[in-house]
Amino acid sequence: MSTLITQMKGQEGKTYMRQGFGNWNRSVASSTVLAVMMLVSAGQSPAAEPKGELTAKQVKALVASAKTPADHIKLAHHFTAMAVKHETEAQEHEALAAEYTRNPQMGAEKHPMATKSAEHCKFFAEHCRDAAKEMRAMAAEHEAMARSLPK
Repeated sequence: MSTLITQMKGQEGKTYMRQGFGNWNRSVASSTVLAVMMLVSAGQSPAAEPKGELTAKQVKALVASAKTPADHIKLAHHFTAMAVKHETEAQEHEALAAEYTRNPQMGAEKHPMATKSAEHCKFFAEHCRDAAKEMRAMAAEHEAMARSLPK
């Protein structure tokens, strides 16, 4: 009989199988979270995002030349769209952080900011939330500028 079959007949085999299934369950859970996030990301078409997102070049030009309420409203819409994008990224990082907390990767405690660690994802979730907050503040400023200008 092979060594594996001999081990599986005894108590060691049961332990080996439990460990194998534990790893398998972790892999399935991680794959499921990844698949859901990919589906959510793929389902977000540009039409589903707030209108008004501009290119960096357009933003730079519009910031330099904005004189009318319409110009400032365009910028406000852009910054609102960017805030939504950052909030979505924060949610994705929070979901990954929860998954990595449930199923820590080997060595995550030795390298807390490694890309496959909960701390890494929590850090970027907070960063994205802060960026979204700033984008919303910029949108509010441009809305206020639009209201203050004569039509």
